[in-house]
Amino acid sequence: MSSEPARFDRGHTDDLMTFLAASPSPYHAVANAGERLEKAGFRQVEETAAWDGTSGGKYVIRGGAIIAWYVPEGASAHTPFRIVGAHTDSPNLRVKPRPDMGAQGWRQVAVELYGGTLLNTWLDRDLGLAGRLTLRDGSHRLVNIDRPVLRVPQLAVHLDRQVNEGLKLDRQRHMQPIWGLGDVHEGDLISFVADEAGVDAEDVAGWDLMVHAVEPPTYLGRDRELVAGPRMDNLISVHAGVAALTAVSARPDLEFIPVLAAFDHEENGSESDTGAHGPLLGTVLERSVFARGGGYEDKARAFAGTICLSSDTGHAVHPNYSERHDPTHHPRANGGPILKVNVNQRYATDGSGRAVFAAACEKAGVPWQTFVSNNDMPCGTTIGPITAARHGIATVDIGVAILSMHSARELCGADDPFLLANALVAFLEG
Repeated sequence: MSSEPARFDRGHTDDLMTFLAASPSPYHAVANAGERLEKAGFRQVEETAAWDGTSGGKYVIRGGAIIAWYVPEGASAHTPFRIVGAHTDSPNLRVKPRPDMGAQGWRQVAVELYGGTLLNTWLDRDLGLAGRLTLRDGSHRLVNIDRPVLRVPQLAVHLDRQVNEGLKLDRQRHMQPIWGLGDVHEGDLISFVADEAGVDAEDVAGWDLMVHAVEPPTYLGRDRELVAGPRMDNLISVHAGVAALTAVSARPDLEFIPVLAAFDHEENGSESDTGAHGPLLGTVLERSVFARGGGYEDKARAFAGTICLSSDTGHAVHPNYSERHDPTHHPRANGGPILKVNVNQRYATDGSGRAVFAAACEKAGVPWQTFVSNNDMPCGTTIGPITAARHGIATVDIGVAILSMHSARELCGADDPFLLANALVAFLEG
């Protein structure tokens, strides 16, 4: 991947689908990102260890978040950063602290709804379980049961004759999956998951488990010009960010320090130690400055020259609901990445940011589009405004246009992930 004009590479999208399938939870996403960074010569550093100011690639993993950066040879303490921001989490169903429940001879799993889940897309779908187990010694064990284990059954049309006039789902009563028959015994689910993870259930002290659809990502359409798959919001951006960071780390003449910041908990407000509203990014950037011999003045200078591209998915124009979109802004699949604008700062883009993004796309030979919400429709938000306000960093909101956002399976153009990655390369190069 380089700053030459982008030519569509199906290999990038093939690799994206591999990444999506292997990352059913934020913990798997950051582990997979870390493996890719290691292959590119990056090394993991611990937050509790002393950091040095040597050049090269480094990364930190905390829970479901990863911050990675590359310090070029000769970088000063006040060298600015170029940041690609993203998030690792997606709306889904998450296992409750006491998961074993049931009724009428059915064994069920108690789940809590995470983020703005599109509920009906989880009905009558084959579901697996993934996440992490916390052991009594404080270590973690990732687990991915990637086969049909659970299902949220919908009520038959014969018992709800008005269902096609408007489906109404009770979040507590109607969204608990079944996973078998028989009597309910406390501890059954965690014993099953622990066995799948190869650990003793008695050693499990806690868990962060979630449900995922087990159908693999796939190309779609007569000409395979579309991709359907899970967790595109926002693993498309995480995958593109890793690809771009590893690509530019081979450059000998970088004038900025390229950074990937992939946070957790964006889908429920980013208020956590691994979310964009927490101190993780600022702490990592500050420690990088200090490790290179800098002080407060160097940090202030570096942050003043820093720019962040907050990369998250946006809405492609929907052919069946085009009236829900702004009439003059209709982002299309395979039309290139989108610049996201909202004057009420739901997105952080301003005119200066538009110029930065346009320059990166022009350098990469990538087409781009603009997204603005219909004035009658509430506008979502991203990590962009949070990053700008939390750290005083100039931020621009961008992404890939998709359909079925927050569904168990989303849809995008097969070219767009590659075009996004090329734009990110050009941006990180400066």
